[in-house]
Amino acid sequence: MVKERGNKVIASNRKARHDYAVVDTYEAGMVLVGTEVKSLREGRASLVDAFATVDDGEIYLRNLHIPEYTQGTWTNHEPRRTRKLLLHKGEILRLVGKIKENSLTLVPLSLYFKDGKVKVELALAKGKKSYDKRQDLAKRDANREIAKTMGRRAKGIR
Repeated sequence: MVKERGNKVIASNRKARHDYAVVDTYEAGMVLVGTEVKSLREGRASLVDAFATVDDGEIYLRNLHIPEYTQGTWTNHEPRRTRKLLLHKGEILRLVGKIKENSLTLVPLSLYFKDGKVKVELALAKGKKSYDKRQDLAKRDANREIAKTMGRRAKGIR
């Protein structure tokens, strides 16, 4: 059997970058059952309402939706079950400290295969207010307009 190499993105949470200001990112493994991995290999997952919590010194990913495997039998998994994340103890302690002192949240940004293993990219994030979101949109539109004008100038068009 050929060993997989490289990264293959399964799902990404684009709304998280809109709703949160990302402070730091971490990569974590996940404890999964067989039918979950098979369903992920088909590219089926949703990070829309997912979030991570710290319980008893361990980090759990909640509300991640991995649909049931279509060829699965009675051994199929529950789609929205709580899944344990695998991090080093030092990373967990550092995350717990930052979460408590700065009132930050753990939000999953993407779910992907890395060398055949399922990984989740976690963001230590702070929630944005609605005016922050509007400022980001205005800044993005202004930068797009500047780039368009600079492109026209380079071509000699006014």
